[in-house]
Amino acid sequence: LLLTTQFPFKLSEKVLQILTNIFLYHDFSIQNFIKGLQLSLLEHFYSQPLSVLCCNLPEAKRRINFLSDNQCENIRRLPSFRRFVEKQASEKQVALLTNERFLKEEIQSLLENLHVYHSNYFLVLRCFHHFTSSLPKYPLGRQIRELYCTCLEKNIWDSEEYVSALQLLRYWSILKFIDSFVREGLVLFFLYLSGVGNLGIHIKDQECQGQFRTRKVYETVQLKYNFFLRTRIAGPEFASQEVLHSHLYTWEAKEEEDTSGSQSKGLQKTDLYHLQKSLLEMKELRRTSKKQTRFEVLREKVVNFIDSLVREYLLPPETQPLHEVVYFSAAHTLREHLNAAPRIALHTALNNPYYYLKNEALKSEEGCIPNVAPDICIAYKLHLECSRLINLVDWSEAFATVVTAAEKMDANSIASEERNEIIHARFIRAVSELELLGFIKPTKQKTDHVARLTWGGC
Repeated sequence: LLLTTQFPFKLSEKVLQILTNIFLYHDFSIQNFIKGLQLSLLEHFYSQPLSVLCCNLPEAKRRINFLSDNQCENIRRLPSFRRFVEKQASEKQVALLTNERFLKEEIQSLLENLHVYHSNYFLVLRCFHHFTSSLPKYPLGRQIRELYCTCLEKNIWDSEEYVSALQLLRYWSILKFIDSFVREGLVLFFLYLSGVGNLGIHIKDQECQGQFRTRKVYETVQLKYNFFLRTRIAGPEFASQEVLHSHLYTWEAKEEEDTSGSQSKGLQKTDLYHLQKSLLEMKELRRTSKKQTRFEVLREKVVNFIDSLVREYLLPPETQPLHEVVYFSAAHTLREHLNAAPRIALHTALNNPYYYLKNEALKSEEGCIPNVAPDICIAYKLHLECSRLINLVDWSEAFATVVTAAEKMDANSIASEERNEIIHARFIRAVSELELLGFIKPTKQKTDHVARLTWGGC
């Protein structure tokens, strides 16, 4: 859903990290992950007015022609579009800020570029992940989501992990390269390694075939690959892994023979002095400048080629104009909905019941306890003023004092005794509810006391 151009909606690095962390470290539930993704989609279309353009490219181009003046102004206020305007010539800046028709044409062009950016992005990301996922200690992560989050966050080539990954790639053996290029079908990089040439990856149409996404590039790869098999290896029978492995080793052996042959040619028949001098010169030359084999030269070329692809196509989404249209980045809103904080919610509800009930009679000054508040709220506020151990008798008397603060009754009357029994029952129920919520517990130190389980006061 996320690593494809089929669905235009995308997640920013922080939002994707929140959903991934909840899945990996909390519930490990695919259903909850899908619900989080649906919530992100709902929030994006609800809070972003320009999400009307978050659809497939032909439909987005059609909707651009029907944008209102307010929607055009919203586009002009986007930070990415403002940065884009600042880089243009003065005449074009005026046209973008004043001419609605010219603005709509430019928006169509920018959305096309954004679509091309995503097509190239995911293709290069998967190829690059294939190389880095098998490196020792996994400097860029073992899963593609780890590499994807890193690329979303910043320029990946500025990180130490990226430099370490390239250094490890430069030490790959011949067998490792054959496993990557032949067995996994990465013909594009294998062609470059073999010297056929750099094909380039410029995807501008929607046709897909194989992993190269466009018929034109795919056919070019097939033609050049067949040409490589006919001319460089002399027949398709050499396309197996074992033959290519021996073939590349033959390159190295042949170069070593050529090197040794050229050196022996230099040792012509001469006297002992000149022979010793020539041997010392050859030894010094071999020590100072060790000649690379053909495979090492090709390996350096392909690593540099991978580096150039990463720097060109794995740019962060923030560098693209109008990325706000398709990327949801409100991580704080998503965290409030998904990362529940029950203790904070309970404290707010018990300490300030007006926050949820919206009853004007529950409004009170800081530190005051209104007698019309729910019983559990009164008991909770009173227990916050106590130490670690709470005397139930004192707590009950304080509760009754608060409840009957506005009433004047005769303490010796029958109605007063019934009233006290009712208040005592209400207090017992409030204490039981606080114990159920985990704020207090019975203690064996004193039978008429309970222990507080939370910290903090009013």
